[in-house]
Amino acid sequence: MNVVRTAIADVLIVEPRVFGDGRGFFYESYNARVLAPHGIPGEFVQDNHSRSAKNVLRGLHYQIRQPQGKLVRVIEGSVFDVAVDIRRASPTFGKWVGEVLSADNKRMMWIPEGFAHGFLVLSESAEFLYKATDYWAPEHERAILWSDPDLGIAWPSIGAPVLAAKDAGAKRLSEAEVYC
Repeated sequence: MNVVRTAIADVLIVEPRVFGDGRGFFYESYNARVLAPHGIPGEFVQDNHSRSAKNVLRGLHYQIRQPQGKLVRVIEGSVFDVAVDIRRASPTFGKWVGEVLSADNKRMMWIPEGFAHGFLVLSESAEFLYKATDYWAPEHERAILWSDPDLGIAWPSIGAPVLAAKDAGAKRLSEAEVYC
């Protein structure tokens, strides 16, 4: 596996070695011994799987208590995946990184605790998997507005995204509960 640092050092791109031939392909999607030296933990407590249609935008989500680190990947289709640093004491507070993750490129993104996370589906549909370091806690779930002008996220142009009510009504970063 190749691990690449992004513009925010704590957010990583993981590029697995893919072995393919006429029968198909094989790759290791997780190996604790390889990833631990890069700061990706060896213990995940929950795996999640979502399927979304084209132009669906999910996020920007986080849990203010029981924060989750997430190792995310796409197994069908493609998404533009975004992580926003919401650790007030961080030198990259309010900054974001984005990456196209797809079934074709097989790239993964590590989003550590202290970040809001979201993605936009670019293909007709996408299946998105993520491993989480803590359990989902709906009472602690928060969202930051995907289109917050203070963040200036350069989402791919697709017209109006399809949003859940909680995402459409999310707060701007300046009004949101964030990490110290």
